[in-house]
Amino acid sequence: MPESHSHVPVESITSRIFLVGGQKVMLDSDLAELYGVKTERLIQQVHRNPARFPEKFAFRLT
Repeated sequence: MPESHSHVPVESITSRIFLVGGQKVMLDSDLAELYGVKTERLIQQVHRNPARFPEKFAFRLT
């Protein structure tokens, strides 16, 4: 059975990208919403599967 993929309008993605310190970033909550998961679940997966995410994929602002 083929997988169903819903398309997200480009404007919906680009409006969630911010420029911070010269780097393009997205908030974890926005990224989780685009993937259709809870923010906590996205963060959990990044921590549990570091090999699946580039080193610069996530950083914490303080």
